Amino acid sequence: MTATPSAPSRPSRARIIWRWRVVDIVVASVIGVAAGVVYWAWQFPAAGFAAVLPGVQSLGYGIWLLAGVLAALIIRKPGAALFAELVAAVVEALVGNAWGGPITLLYGVVEGLGAELVFAVFLYASWRLVTAMPAGAVAGVGGGILDLVLYTPAVTAGYATVYLSCFAVSGAVLAGLLGWLIVRALRPTGALNRFAAGRQRAV
Repeated sequence: MTATPSAPSRPSRARIIWRWRVVDIVVASVIGVAAGVVYWAWQFPAAGFAAVLPGVQSLGYGIWLLAGVLAALIIRKPGAALFAELVAAVVEALVGNAWGGPITLLYGVVEGLGAELVFAVFLYASWRLVTAMPAGAVAGVGGGILDLVLYTPAVTAGYATVYLSCFAVSGAVLAGLLGWLIVRALRPTGALNRFAAGRQRAV
């Protein structure tokens, strides 16, 4: 009697891993601290963007979103983007910037949650460029809204639209694309071998 071949089983949906390992916390913290120093240094060239690029100065602001996207792409667990952005904001505030501690922490929370939102929509199962860039873009919209509300509430709708659009584009490129490229560059070195990001084929 010939056995009837069984139908191929459908692949199960990737399970979200909520539990963080010690290495996850350490690496996310290192990313946050390093980014915090970069964020602090970036305030100086950023101060000239408004003079050189009035209205579209936010094209240079996406670097302030890198920690969250990069940490999420490496750690691949809920909260990684928020954690790294908040650590970066704490470091930036401690070093000293033009905005003050509480405001800096608020930016860290809002921008981190913006990136988290996109990864959550994809159920923390997609870590490709097509996910990283929207994560950076949404984080940029969050940061841009805060900028407009806190510093320029009386601008026209046209200005606000351009400002937010430029911030989103900058976030997509300087956080999403750059973060993805950093992971891609680190993968062959073995530095990410303790993470799924280091064992997965580049996509």
